[in-house]
Amino acid sequence: MTTDLSTKERLMRELIEEIRNCKRCALHKTRRNPVPGEGSLSARLMLVGEAPGYWEDVRGRPFVGAAGKLLNELLSAIGLSRGEVYIANILKCRPPGNRDPLPEEVDACTPFLDRQVELISPRVVVTLGRHSTSYFFSKAGLEFRRMGDVHGKVYKIEVLGVSFSLIPTFHPASALYNPKYRGMIEEDLHVVEDLLRREGIL
Repeated sequence: MTTDLSTKERLMRELIEEIRNCKRCALHKTRRNPVPGEGSLSARLMLVGEAPGYWEDVRGRPFVGAAGKLLNELLSAIGLSRGEVYIANILKCRPPGNRDPLPEEVDACTPFLDRQVELISPRVVVTLGRHSTSYFFSKAGLEFRRMGDVHGKVYKIEVLGVSFSLIPTFHPASALYNPKYRGMIEEDLHVVEDLLRREGIL
């Protein structure tokens, strides 16, 4: 994909406008605001979660609720701010009641995510939770069973013509309900930090 920043900005604006007008699945009927994603278009690190929650739906931005506050703290601990990464979700609209994404919703929405990956061309992708991990594993032809087997491991993959290191971890929301997950996410992000340092990104 082109590395010209002005071209990236134009293409991302066009993509965001498509997302705002999207009616590919029924979620457009219940959403307040679509949540396209945000961050640096030059980001070497991309974070991909599951779907917008209540506050994300209200504000139209990813990870702005309690899980987002925790994510900010976790990023800060490895020397990164939100503005240095790109944050997106598998779904761009909130499922009612924060239920799991339906397969048909994932099928309808992930072409937007695919285009974001192509556009940003990250060196490292961190998947937050089983839905985004399962999606990227499927794209790469890898078998996914459960997060406990794969979190914190580095997978060198190529999807959509983009080669990057994939590192799965748990969704920050899980740490809000079960404190043991916070420590596991912190350990996984130190793996991310070490990789970014080795590759001269941090």
